[in-house]
Amino acid sequence: MRMTVKTVIVTADEDAAELAAGSPENVTVSDRIGAIPRHILFEDGSVFETDDNDAVDDWLASRFCSRTGILHRLERFHPRLALFALLVVVLFAGLYRYALPAAVELAVAATPPDATRLLGQSVLSSLDHSSVLTPSTLPQERQDAIAGQFRDLTRKTPQGEDAFTLLFRGGEHIGPNAFALPDGSIVLTDALVGLAPDDDAVLGVLAHEMGHVAGNHSLRSLYRAAGATTLILFISGDVGSGIHDILVQGTGLAALSYSREQESEADRYSVTLMTKAGRDPAGLARMLESLDRHPHAEDGTDFFSSHPATPARIEAIRRHAAQPPEG
Repeated sequence: MRMTVKTVIVTADEDAAELAAGSPENVTVSDRIGAIPRHILFEDGSVFETDDNDAVDDWLASRFCSRTGILHRLERFHPRLALFALLVVVLFAGLYRYALPAAVELAVAATPPDATRLLGQSVLSSLDHSSVLTPSTLPQERQDAIAGQFRDLTRKTPQGEDAFTLLFRGGEHIGPNAFALPDGSIVLTDALVGLAPDDDAVLGVLAHEMGHVAGNHSLRSLYRAAGATTLILFISGDVGSGIHDILVQGTGLAALSYSREQESEADRYSVTLMTKAGRDPAGLARMLESLDRHPHAEDGTDFFSSHPATPARIEAIRRHAAQPPEG
């Protein structure tokens, strides 16, 4: 191709035969984007493609015309790229801080009971078919005694007895633990029962988990984790199947952790419910103290991993338990 001030001519290399020609005013040149070949469109409809972008830019510059393209200029101007990256971070932070919580509340309000039931069954099935949970070896008499006291607690709740289900599991890999699923199922491990100083300590933990169910905390945590994963994939694009699997699987694990506000709310629920049932309202505090002395508390595999305990939290439970019953 030869480019002059008045004429643009495309010729074949073999015999220099003219293939296309036109005046610069009637020739359209595509913008430059990285190393992508340029297209030159002539007025007769013919198109010439070349990867010699520098030559095309030199000719356009000789005509006092810049056609390098906005995207190509952004690629070459690093400060603008840094600004663009900063804007992406600010956008992500804004979506996570303001848009995600609002979306979570809408999702919780719009979730039908059948959906929470399916979610709970799905999570429980995954845990049962993995090495996380195993069948309980707690004597049947002990299970029946705890289950009976648990039912007495459920009858004192506004949600009613049918809103909660107690499940016993071995759970050697997660140690002394208890957690609630979105459908109202509460899983209690044998190790936690074995560490409990008394029945009221076990019931205090179960009442705490019932508070998470009543507040839809598990469902909120699940939606929040899923929303955060969606934001990460939206911002980063294709992160690969390995990282994608980690993010998706991590969503289920994140659903078992709660915010400090949710923990405090569940603690108060436990104290109030235990008081209504005529049990020791400080049972949860004694259970936390017992777990704190347990050696597994240091490796993050027990109840503390999803329900962090602090002296201030234990003191708050005891202070609330010492107050006169409401009403």
